[in-house]
Amino acid sequence: MTQPARPAADAPEAEGGGHGGGAKAVVAALLANLGIAVAKFVAFLVTGASSMLAEAIHSVADSGNQVLLLVGGRTSRRAADAEHPFGFGRDRYVYGFLVAVVLFSVGGCFAVYEGVHKIIEPEELTSPGWAFGVLGVAIVLESFSLRTAKKETDAVKQPGDSYWAFIRRARAPELPVVLLEDTAALSGLLLALAGVGLTAATGNGVWDGLGTVAIGLLLVAVASVLAVETKSLLLGEAATPDVLRRIEQALVGGEHVDSVIHLRTQHLAPEELLVAAKIAVRHDDTAQAVARAIDEAESRIRAEVPIATLIYLEPDIRRATGSSREPGVPTTQG
Repeated sequence: MTQPARPAADAPEAEGGGHGGGAKAVVAALLANLGIAVAKFVAFLVTGASSMLAEAIHSVADSGNQVLLLVGGRTSRRAADAEHPFGFGRDRYVYGFLVAVVLFSVGGCFAVYEGVHKIIEPEELTSPGWAFGVLGVAIVLESFSLRTAKKETDAVKQPGDSYWAFIRRARAPELPVVLLEDTAALSGLLLALAGVGLTAATGNGVWDGLGTVAIGLLLVAVASVLAVETKSLLLGEAATPDVLRRIEQALVGGEHVDSVIHLRTQHLAPEELLVAAKIAVRHDDTAQAVARAIDEAESRIRAEVPIATLIYLEPDIRRATGSSREPGVPTTQG
């Protein structure tokens, strides 16, 4: 078994699983959120609107999250060592999970707390024009960030897949995180606009508090989705069904491999796939023929699925009773 050079962490999607890094979308979101955070803090200081403070903290949390994603992309490129023989590719999943934690605690929980406080002790809204102006600018900037994320996603997701399906199936955390964050940010801005607008129209600060609570609950929901998805990636997800099918076809594409007894795959990183399989060979093949069959099968897999960076193949004889197959385990993953 040989191991080729590690692919770049932001390599384009090639395997139908949504593995693209989306660095451009992350940088666009970072720049947009930094500018928006400053504007929202200014609007909060002028108006005193709690929904503006919640949105400002949200933008700060989002900016920190984008920094975490960029750090994860960088640290994941470290070369494998004796203590980490499979490399550091899962650093991207670790930092993606940290994003969910930050969004939940700093963004969601703070907004809910601030909103409840404003409902209990409503305050008068001053200079609502500032709030409306900042929210309008923020909506434009967030729309630009979301447009960039959607464009990056469209370039890597399977035709016909919805964005939700892409988020569920992606093996790279960056684009799903940015898509969810930007969607939540735009929705939060609309909630803040409604809260400020109703407060300005009625003179009742409770509406501002209710809008803030709604923003917090939205962020908690998005953070929960991110936590579930990135936890699954941390545990180790298999290749997508399409990639599994192509690997199995590549294995049996030579004359010396009769069938696949069982096949296991796991993503070590979005663009690094571990493949382990037990393949059935003829009982009368020589050791030289079996070795050649394994080498040829590895070459076919790498040609068909370039992200298969680690391949372990074990030859065996398929028995009529199926005793060479692992008990209770299907032939291939699904």
